[in-house]
Amino acid sequence: MTLRLAADSRSAAADAVVDRLDAGAAPGTIKVYSGSQPATPATAPTGTLLLTFTLNDPAFAAAATGVSALDIAPDLTATGVAAGDAGWFRAADSDGNTVLDGACGLGGSELNLSTLAVSIGLEVTITSGTYTQPQG
Repeated sequence: MTLRLAADSRSAAADAVVDRLDAGAAPGTIKVYSGSQPATPATAPTGTLLLTFTLNDPAFAAAATGVSALDIAPDLTATGVAAGDAGWFRAADSDGNTVLDGACGLGGSELNLSTLAVSIGLEVTITSGTYTQPQG
């Protein structure tokens, strides 16, 4: 048999994960890197650091049916510190404790950006972001 979570349980689990980004005295961050995502969030970052976003606090809205949306109002913008194509991101609380990693894209990814082609000094905006707790 396959274990499956009820919708309320999925939402509670999603909230528990994204609420970890709000730990610490300040807002959490999302760092965007070039290249491929590491095997796990415990693995050292790979690629070149392109952008660092400071999140709103709280960072995510309450989950519904296991999906929580990143709070992007006011706009979350960052300035490119290196040139490259955004490939993946790492989200951490304000103390630098990693919470999760995910893919970057222009639509349909965990983190969607206004552009994937980053250059030094270019301002980039997060257009959307979600965390989805698997059903089982």
